[in-house]
Amino acid sequence: MFDIGFSELLVIGVVALVVIGPEKLPRMARTIGHLAGRLQRYVADVKADINREIEIEELRKMRDSMQKSATEMESSVSSELSKTADDLNKTVETVSTEKPADAAQKSDEPVQKPSNP
Repeated sequence: MFDIGFSELLVIGVVALVVIGPEKLPRMARTIGHLAGRLQRYVADVKADINREIEIEELRKMRDSMQKSATEMESSVSSELSKTADDLNKTVETVSTEKPADAAQKSDEPVQKPSNP
């Protein structure tokens, strides 16, 4: 972020010592340290919030895609079920419209039992 070397820090320290004075410099350094710590915690909290929002958005997208897939699966299953029901109904109609004589003839035929050896 900042490209500050040791020599630049040394110059800043000497200028601060001259301007602020040796009595107030330790308090000022402590205050700056506390503020820097607060700033780092604030930045870390903001990063964590952003990451949470990104994860929540990804989860929402995943939920939406799962719901879409479930809806598509439900519609395909229901269409296949209705096709099967229609086919069964047609088969029942075909069987029920057979000639009654054919059905009676089939029932009058003797049933052959297998012989025991």
